[in-house]
Formats: sequence, structure tokens, C-alpha cells
Amino acid sequence: MDKKTFTIGILSLTAVILFVANLIVPPRAQADMAIKDRDYQAVTAHIQANDEGLYVLDNRSGLMALFSYDPNRKTLALRGPITPIMNAFVGAAGGR
Repeated sequence: MDKKTFTIGILSLTAVILFVANLIVPPRAQADMAIKDRDYQAVTAHIQANDEGLYVLDNRSGLMALFSYDPNRKTLALRGPITPIMNAFVGAAGGR
């Protein structure tokens, strides 16, 4: 086996490995995911154009908080006050 054949073989093997690795990549986080546990729920959603938020719901106390990424401080920031979950349904059809 000469050097040229060995190089082509190594490059071909590398291409196959990269192709398979590209197929196995886990899905990216999207703004339509929900995670539910016994005490808490975490839901991502679009807030406005090019902005996504993380709603954290406390099932025991009935409170909800909204967090979003603040690019200026490069951290998650609380948007607005922590409110009862039922406030989100005030004025809904069939509501009181």
C-alpha cells in the first residue's frame, strides 16, 4: 500500500465518521418544548419576534414566572412579576 492510497483511505474513513456523527446529533432546543414533573413545569414559547421565553410553573403554589435571555447582561432575566397561573386565564371564554 503506497502513501497515496493510505491517505485516500483515511480521508474516506473520516468522511464516513463525520457523516454518521452528523446524523446522530441531538435535536436543538426549540420554543415549543415542555417539561413536566410533579412540582414544576418548564415551558418554552415565543414572546415576540426573535425572542423566546421560559415559563416556570410551580404546581404546588400555583405561581408562574417568565424568564428571557438578556443579551446586554448575557443572563436569564425575570420578565415581570411572579403571578398566579390563574391570572393567565382571566377574561377567557367561559370564564367568570
